[in-house]
Amino acid sequence: MSRPLLIGSEIYRGSTYGPKHPLAIPRVSTTLDLIRAMGWVDPAQYRDSPRATPDQLTRFHTPDYIAALVRAEAEQAVSPEDRARHHIGAHGNPVYREVFRRPATGAGGTLLAARLTAQGGIVHVPGGGTHHGLADRASGFCYLNDAVLGLLGWLDAGLTNILYLDIDAHHGDGVELAFHDDPRVFTVSIHEAGRWPHTGRAEDRAGGHARNLPVPEGFNDSEFDWLLRHAVLPLVRHLRPQAIMLQCGADAIEEDPLSRLALTNASHRAVAAALLPLAPRLIVLGGGGYNPWSVARCWAGIWATLNRLPIPPRIPPAAEAVLRALTWSRAAGRNPPEHWFTTIADAPRPGPVRSGIRDLAAFTLRDLPDPPAAVASSAA
Repeated sequence: MSRPLLIGSEIYRGSTYGPKHPLAIPRVSTTLDLIRAMGWVDPAQYRDSPRATPDQLTRFHTPDYIAALVRAEAEQAVSPEDRARHHIGAHGNPVYREVFRRPATGAGGTLLAARLTAQGGIVHVPGGGTHHGLADRASGFCYLNDAVLGLLGWLDAGLTNILYLDIDAHHGDGVELAFHDDPRVFTVSIHEAGRWPHTGRAEDRAGGHARNLPVPEGFNDSEFDWLLRHAVLPLVRHLRPQAIMLQCGADAIEEDPLSRLALTNASHRAVAAALLPLAPRLIVLGGGGYNPWSVARCWAGIWATLNRLPIPPRIPPAAEAVLRALTWSRAAGRNPPEHWFTTIADAPRPGPVRSGIRDLAAFTLRDLPDPPAAVASSAA
């Protein structure tokens, strides 16, 4: 591929988990509308996401669970047995109109991205990043784990040295667990300490091929930059992966209601830019994010970064109209600041780098495993 590809779908337009759910907001559709309004995507760069089939999904998920999801969508209800066993209709994972089709489309997009990058390239899948999904049940608003399925797609294509990097505010527990015993996939998660799902301690290393970086409340752009330069990039250069998957959840941005971190989208763009020269194959997923303005601006800005496109200080009227059309029932949505309408790129929000962040970076690089010998010479 000579240029990055963008994978999306119209299934997200108007789809909601319910009016009171954090995922009542439009995210992927707004991101795609904003990218198009900016004139940032050639039609040749866009791919419509296919829907993953049950056979594709059972590469990771259990057949009983997939059948239960299909049944829940068809009946718009769930039995007590399926609710208890598979957590459909419970624990924040409601039954809604597209409860199978929507996550299956997200999974299909990430599987397509893995196929498209088998020989190299860059693909952005803002509808992906559902990193909490488990083999036999929904978890954390995630019904399927598209990231796991995409990583398995790369493994099935013969790759043996893959890095998964997760910067969502919540620990990428489902992905780490799926590859706990597979040293071909090295997982890294930067997430808020003490936040649900209450996993991902710095000491948890999955036999050596995982690193967790739990960060404190108020984690700022300067601290993110420190971890990027002193932990993540040295780790990438050491491992020399054949492929990198970046889960780019936007809920670590300060304006998000479900975390207490203080990043701007400058940090998300910075990590994407830093990975570009180090990733022979790069898939960038979406993930969490519960403020419609901060999510769409973040993911659209990442697409610009992947294409090395300049982001103007003020966006054109068509793009501004996309952002002004959004509504949000939370207090911040009733009086949003003007820059949520008129800009995409946040200015970095610097701050002090606390000693715990410096210690965390140093601890992350202790006892790194050697990259797989069979592929070290061929990886970039």
